[in-house]
Amino acid sequence: MEIHLVDGTYELFRAFYGAPSSTNEAGEEVGASRALLRSLLALVAKEGATHVGVAFDHVIESFRNRLFAGYKTGDGIDPDLWAQFPLAEDIVRALGLVAWPMVEFEADDALATFAARATGGTGSTGDERVERVLICTPDKDLAQCVAGTRVVCLDRRRGLLRDEDGVLEKFGVPPASIPDWLALVGDAADGLPGIPGWGAKSSATVLTHYRHLEAIPGDAAAWSVKVRGAQRLARSLAERREEAALYRTLATLRTDVPLAESVDDLEWRGADRAALESVAGRLGIPDVLERVPRWK
Repeated sequence: MEIHLVDGTYELFRAFYGAPSSTNEAGEEVGASRALLRSLLALVAKEGATHVGVAFDHVIESFRNRLFAGYKTGDGIDPDLWAQFPLAEDIVRALGLVAWPMVEFEADDALATFAARATGGTGSTGDERVERVLICTPDKDLAQCVAGTRVVCLDRRRGLLRDEDGVLEKFGVPPASIPDWLALVGDAADGLPGIPGWGAKSSATVLTHYRHLEAIPGDAAAWSVKVRGAQRLARSLAERREEAALYRTLATLRTDVPLAESVDDLEWRGADRAALESVAGRLGIPDVLERVPRWK
C-alpha cells in the first residue's frame, strides 16, 4: 500500500501562478481551482493513487505566529487566490478525498503527522501494510519527514522523487538536520531570517559533522571541520544562539496534529457525484465528470 499526502496549499499556489486565469459565469476567478481539480483527478485516475490526504492552510497564521512576530502571515496574498481556498477544500471532498483544513497548525504539520502515524515515526505504532508514503510537494520543510525509502518527497510536476539519499544530495544534510539547516540558512517563504553569515554550503558542512545546533562548539578553534570564515560564523552563532533555537523550533514540523483519520480512511472509494456536479458547475467545466473513473 502507498499513501499520497498532498500539500494542497502548494498545489493551489502553483496553479494560481502557473495556470491560465479563468472566471466562471458569476465572475469569480476559478483558474487555480480548475487546475487543482484536474491535478487531483489525475492523481487517482492516471497516477493510480489509492490512499490520499490533502492538507490546506485554512488560515495562513498558526501557533508559530505567537512564537515569532516575523513569521509568515496572509498579508500580500492575492485576493483572487485567497478566495479559492474554500472552493479548493470543496473540490477535494467532492472527489472523495480526505481534506485537512488547518487553523492552529499548518498544512505541513498535518502531512508530517500522518506520515509519522502511517509508518511508526515519533512513537506511533504505524501500519505494516504501508510500504511507502509519498509526500507530494517540493517544499524543503517537508524534507525533514523523509525516512529511508519508505517516506519520500515527490515533486509531481517534475516527476522527481527524493528519498533520504536524495535529501542529503540536495541539501547536504540528512532529514533530521533540516530544521537546524533552515534555522541557520533562513527561509524567506516562512519569514525565517536565519543567522547572518551562514549560507547553505557552510551550514551543510558544519551540520554534516555536528548534526544539530547545540552540538556546534562555540569556538571555531574546536571545530572538527574546516569552513571558510569559521571564526566569523562561530561568533555570529554565539551571539544569536537563542534566535537560532527559536528558528529551529519554527522550522520543525509537528507530528501531533489531532487528525481523526486512519490509514483506511484515506482509501479512495470514488467521487461524490452530486457534490462534484455542483463543484464542476461552479467551475464551468461539467465535462470533467466524464473523466471520473469511479463514483461512490
